[in-house]
Amino acid sequence: MVTTTATPSTETSLYMKRAFKASREKVFDAWTKPDMLRQWFAGSDDMVGSVAEVDLRVGGRFRMGMKHVPTGKEHIATGVYKEVRFPERLVFTWKWEDKPDDADMQITIQLSELDGMTEMHFTHELFPGKKDRDDHEHGWTGCFKNLESMFQL
Repeated sequence: MVTTTATPSTETSLYMKRAFKASREKVFDAWTKPDMLRQWFAGSDDMVGSVAEVDLRVGGRFRMGMKHVPTGKEHIATGVYKEVRFPERLVFTWKWEDKPDDADMQITIQLSELDGMTEMHFTHELFPGKKDRDDHEHGWTGCFKNLESMFQL
């Protein structure tokens, strides 16, 4: 059973809570292992995971991307890990590669055990405005649907 909760947020932050039928270790790995990232990082049904590069250490960089299948356009995010605590917490910066002049955003993922499942508290902060936040909420909802499906295989 997977639950989704998005709480009201400010214009510059998004908070979502999900529960997955998987251990904290597996959910953490899904965020940090390139082969797993490519399986679920796609914000809609017409996208597929395409890029996953991870240097998992504080100060290490990542690139993760998805490709829009009909057009071939890639959407690639980059960032730097600020905190890495296996298997409970990840904090990293976030920026779209095609928008290098935008300020860095930040994502915090907190994982906890809950009745044989893993509860994920996801916070994405420092959006430039409400439209960006809402667009990301839509994309993350699609990604997390894929992540849920990955754990049901």
